Formats: sequence, C-alpha cells, structure tokens
Amino acid sequence: MRVLVPSLALAIAVLAAVSDPAPAPELVLAALPVVAFAGWAFLRRVPLLVLALLVLIPSVVAQRDGALEPLMFEISLVALVVGAWASSLREAVALGLLAVAAPVAVSLIQDPSEVVVGIWIMGIAFPWVVARAIARQRQLAIQLHATRRELAEQAVLAERRRVARDVHDFVGHGLAAVMLQVTSARHVLRRNPAAAEEALRSAEEVGRRSMQELRRTVALLRSDNETGRAAPLPSASDIGALVDDARAAGLAVELRTHGDVWGVAPSVGVALYRIAQEALANAARHAPRARTVVDVEVADGEARLVAETSGPRVPAPANEKERPRYGLLGMRERATALGGEFEAGPTSGGWRLSCRLPLEAQDGLPTGNAQ
Repeated sequence: MRVLVPSLALAIAVLAAVSDPAPAPELVLAALPVVAFAGWAFLRRVPLLVLALLVLIPSVVAQRDGALEPLMFEISLVALVVGAWASSLREAVALGLLAVAAPVAVSLIQDPSEVVVGIWIMGIAFPWVVARAIARQRQLAIQLHATRRELAEQAVLAERRRVARDVHDFVGHGLAAVMLQVTSARHVLRRNPAAAEEALRSAEEVGRRSMQELRRTVALLRSDNETGRAAPLPSASDIGALVDDARAAGLAVELRTHGDVWGVAPSVGVALYRIAQEALANAARHAPRARTVVDVEVADGEARLVAETSGPRVPAPANEKERPRYGLLGMRERATALGGEFEAGPTSGGWRLSCRLPLEAQDGLPTGNAQ
C-alpha cells in the first residue's frame, strides 16, 4: 500500500493540470508533492513531518491564483498517510490538524477567495479518520496474533507439565515398588530363597503394569484420533487398591477414610489418587521400614488427604541432595490447579504431607488425561 501512494499523487497532479490549467511555475509546484510522496515511499527514511511540509506548502502556494484546485486532493492524501502510518496518536493528531488548516491558509492567500473551506476540511478530515480506524484495527490484529501465540505457548507448556506430572507419578511409583521388592529379595536371598523369588515375582508384576501404563500413555499422546476414548482415570475410591499394592510390596501402610470418598468429582479424585500415589512412592523410596498412615476425609465441602510417615529413613545419596523435587512440585501443582492447598515437610519422627481440595472444583481443570 505504501508504494501505491506516489501513483495516487501522480494521478491527482495530472488531473489538476488537465482539468484546471495553470502557468508553468504552478505546474512545477504541482509536481513537488509527487516527488515528496515518492521519496517517502521508496527511501523509507523520510519523516512524516517533512513529507507533510513538502506536500502542504507547494499545494497551498499553487492555489494563490485560484488555479489547480484539484491539487487539494494531495492534502487529503497526506492526511490519509499521516493517519495510517503515524507512529503515535499525538503525531497523527498534530499533522492531521496541520493538514486540516491548509484550506484555511488557501482562503487567506487567495484574493478573492474561491476555495470552499468547509467542504475541503471535510474532504481532508474524513480520510484521516478512516486511516486512523484502519491503523487501529491493524494494531489490534497484531496484538491479537501475539496474544494467540502466547496462549498457544502457555498451552504447550501446561501440557508438558501435565504429561511430566503423570509420567512421574506412575513411573516413579512403579519404580519405587520394584526397588522395594528387589531390596527385600536381596536381603533374604541367602536365608529364604522362596521369599526372594516371591519378591522378585512381585517386582516383575509391578514392572509389567508400569510398562503397560507407559505404553498406554504414549499411545494416547501419539494418537491422531481425537474422538477416541482415553483409558479410565483413577479416582479417590482407588486409593484403597493403591494402599493394598504398597502393602503387598512390603510397605507398612494404613488407610483411613472418612465421609463419602466415592462421591467426589472426578478431577478431585484424580488429584487425590496421584498425590497419595506419590506419597507412597516417596515412603517406599526414602523410608521403606517406616510406617505410613494415609488419611482421606471428605467433609465441609472439601476433601482432605494427609500422609504421615514415622520411622527410620534411608539417608539420601550425596548426588541426590541437590536434585529438583519434581514429585513435590507435581503434587503442589495438582492441588493449586484445583484451587486447593498443599503442604509437605519433615516432622520430629519422619515426614508429613497434607492437601485440601474444594469439592466444587470443575472437572475441566488440567488434572491430566494420561494414566
């Protein structure tokens, strides 16, 4: 559009010279706006103020004898350019007022005055208003595009965090159970081969289940069929089976439930299950000989889960003391995504974590679609 402006300016100058003949000096003045528009369009470094002056002054001076009145369209064109390409509203208004004042200046230098000032003011102001509306629409389109791109990036980041939480939950829990069984087998390998074999068999079963869940999750993420149904999500009522599996793996764990645990919303149920799963995985990893009590309560419009481990802890290796705590981060993200609260920290006898989730949490919140 910028390179079309000199063509319009040239057409206006030719129209003025043909329809309203004038002496040669005025024709030179009529050519100056065309040159100014061409320099602005192709050099890209001509300020709008310089362009406005190079167009307005020759166009006004050429009207002193009452000839070349169509040359006033050059002023309308400069108002259009100012409205569309001004870098700020202040600059657009200042140069627009300068262009609107041009018909008044023409009426003052003509004797007698032959220009219709009111009509030309409207003919100059209207292109400026239209250009400002187009420029504003262009700015809004650019902002909308940037906002959409930012939202898309945030959606991708949220999805990556969701997948990371889910993969960490079930893979971490499965590996913790496997390691617990392998450790038990190693301790009784020489004294009781049958018990060692049973522990290894349990470790194999847990490992196979974890691999199945991992394959199901990868298949779901790579599927292009959006209408396909995902695997059923765990719920709060499945925490009992989770505790049974941990107990079968050798962890001393007790579950206490209060209230209607089976009636919570699916989004809250998934969060409770994943938090309990990570709590048991941490207990198996860091305190396999300790006792863990998982307390789930549904009352007063919220669901509460407390997991407290009491007993000896396994010293963490030196290279793990500074590693990121993705499990705690994932549990906190799950709770805050539903408008709840999460706390975790050491106690005098072990470790305690607790979370509170409102029961009115919406099911569409990002608690995860993967197992």
